[in-house]
Amino acid sequence: MTPILRKMTNEALSLPPKDRAKLAHELIISLDKNVDTNVSKAWEKEINKRVAEIHSGIAKGRPAEQVLAEIRAKYQ
Repeated sequence: MTPILRKMTNEALSLPPKDRAKLAHELIISLDKNVDTNVSKAWEKEINKRVAEIHSGIAKGRPAEQVLAEIRAKYQ
């Protein structure tokens, strides 16, 4: 790792989790120069719809442990 990359990494790791997530997202996006913006917009719309359904009570969440246990039981 180059000194500048090491410095940038250390600085990035000192950011709050939300900022680190945003930075990671931006870096990943920058690796794919052929991003289909229509797909990105469609995913963003779908995510917003699902969040709204959860907040309104239309959709109910379940603990991940429960879901994973059901999947494991089904495929064992």
